[in-house]
Parts: sequence; structure tokens; C-alpha cells
Amino acid sequence: MRYVFSTQYVGKNYAGSQIQFENGKEREFPTIQGEIEKAIRTFLNGGKGHLHRDIKTVFSGRTDRGVNALGQVVHFDYDKDIVASDFIYHVNEILPDDISISDLRKVPDDFHAQKSAIRRWYRFEFINRRYKQAFDGDLMRVKYEVNTERMQKSLNYLLGEHDFSSFKSSGTLNPSKVCILYSADIRKDGDKVILDIEGNRFLYNMVRTIVGTLLKIEGHNLEPEYMKSVLEAKDRRKAGQTVRPEGLTLMRVEYP
Repeated sequence: MRYVFSTQYVGKNYAGSQIQFENGKEREFPTIQGEIEKAIRTFLNGGKGHLHRDIKTVFSGRTDRGVNALGQVVHFDYDKDIVASDFIYHVNEILPDDISISDLRKVPDDFHAQKSAIRRWYRFEFINRRYKQAFDGDLMRVKYEVNTERMQKSLNYLLGEHDFSSFKSSGTLNPSKVCILYSADIRKDGDKVILDIEGNRFLYNMVRTIVGTLLKIEGHNLEPEYMKSVLEAKDRRKAGQTVRPEGLTLMRVEYP
């Protein structure tokens, strides 16, 4: 039987969501997947040692070190019935305080957390203020004033189906470079700038590189049309820097 649940996490204490291997052995860096699988095994085995049969989880997508999630989706297979309320309560009690799960349910065997997804929503937030404040937390601070109306014009050039090679970092094995952006909206809330962006899929570091390109345009007072030239160039060197991951959150994943 296949089960699916949602997970929420603060990513700063983990080396990304996905377990990492080196020379066939799991690396010792803590990961979201590693903590969740360990908690599930402990629950399903009644807290007694290690299951002979391993539990393998599949995430809707990989998030990097420092990236957060409110709506990450995970599936796993298990051959017995699970009481959802018991699972959610006990697994959450086992997990570290910066990871939680919710909404366990059965799904058809052909459901796949990653491959069945049709839409993903990310949010990136940063502080736009010259001086720091004690409660800025881990958010990036941009000291020069940015114009969200200009930034919105820049983002509009990215909407639709395009080859996003200019915004793709080199650390991915997936050769596909075409994505569909359904929406990209930016606004200011006090000193905080909030970007909400939705698409069918995203390339490695794509959102963070889009933000870096927006800041390149604002910081050098370039015209919003520069974003179009970066997109059409299909050349990573034309885009801005990949900004740090703090402030990026996977908000929701949608399925048919």
C-alpha cells in the first residue's frame, strides 16, 4: 500500500531534504529525509530498534540546505494498515522540533510524489532596509531600495513556457531545461519583499537565480527588459548571482 503525507520544516540545520551518498555510503550530514525515515521506522517498529525491512520515502522535489517547506509532499510504501492519527502524533513526537508532518492518507499505487505533481508554489522573502534589526532572523537584507513595480515588469517576461537554461545551476543531472511559469508576483509588506512564484517544475537553484537577476537589474538600474535578454540568451553567465537559500520556502505542491 502507498501512503502520502505533507511535511513542514525549517531547513537551516540540515544539508538539504535528500539523503546524500558518497562511494555507496550514506553521508553523515543530517537531512530532512533521513530524520523522517528514522522517525517512521521507530514508530512502525514500536520504538524497538531497527526494522528489518527499510522504509524509503520519495519527496515531491529536492530542497537545498537552508530552504524551508510548508507543503512538501512525501510518499512511502508499507504493507499494513496505518491509523493516520496515531502515525501523525507519534512520528511528530519523535521528529526534531524543526520538522513536522501532517495529512497522512492512502493513495493509489501509481501515485508518485514527484512525478505526479503538476504545479509547485515557492515563496522567497528578503528584507529591504539599510540597517539590520534584531528580528530579521536569517533573511537576506538588501540595503539599497528596490522598486517592486519594476521588478514585476521584469518577472512578467518569464511567464509561460520557456527554456530556463540561464537560471539553471550546474549541480543537476536532469537534462530538461523547459519549464512553465504560471505566475510570478512580487510585493512589499513594510520592509519585507515577498515573491510568490508558481510553475509546473523548477530547475536547480532556479528561483534563487531569478531573485539574483532581479537584484542585478535593480542594483545596476537596468531596464526590466534585461530579464528578457537573459532568458533568451540561455546562458547562465548573463543572469545574476544565486542568492542564499534562507528566505526560500516550498509552499505547496498540487496534483491532478
